[in-house]
Amino acid sequence: MEGDEGTSTNDENKGRFKRICVFCGSKAGYKSSFSDAALELGKQLISGETIGELKTVADMHQRKSEMAKHADAFIALPGGYGTMEELLEMITWSQLGIHEKPVGLLNVDGYYNSLLALFDKGVEDGFIDGSARNIVVSADTAEELIKKMEEYTPVHDRVAPRQSWEVDQLVESTTTTSGEDLKS
Repeated sequence: MEGDEGTSTNDENKGRFKRICVFCGSKAGYKSSFSDAALELGKQLISGETIGELKTVADMHQRKSEMAKHADAFIALPGGYGTMEELLEMITWSQLGIHEKPVGLLNVDGYYNSLLALFDKGVEDGFIDGSARNIVVSADTAEELIKKMEEYTPVHDRVAPRQSWEVDQLVESTTTTSGEDLKS
């Protein structure tokens, strides 16, 4: 696993989100600003008790599916390949219409500038729809990011109707983690 994820509640700010899934690297990185930003995000998100749940899952796909099902939004802190993979899957799921939750990048010291430029290049070269570029919300500070995410409204066209994904979820829920059919 590349990063540790968690959901938290924020009673003090009573914002739009009850649970935010945070993707982050399993290493602190070389800059103290990365750790400082993680701590600041924690202060923005957590007031009072932290709520967490340990769940055993069959694989990475089920892990991300469970996190996505229970989260109201997603934030990626600087991280490595695992963080990037989880981030890109949440962006893709939004584009496909699987969810309409905000996906945020905490762009500490410009860490994600190159990735954001790649997304812009994808739009420029016709691989990413201009409206889908707005799936990603980014900011330099935790406070600014949360504010932007609370103002987020999906404006992109979905690639597939939501109903088709809901049917797939129903089918998926009728099988066990090993893929065997459940007996009634």
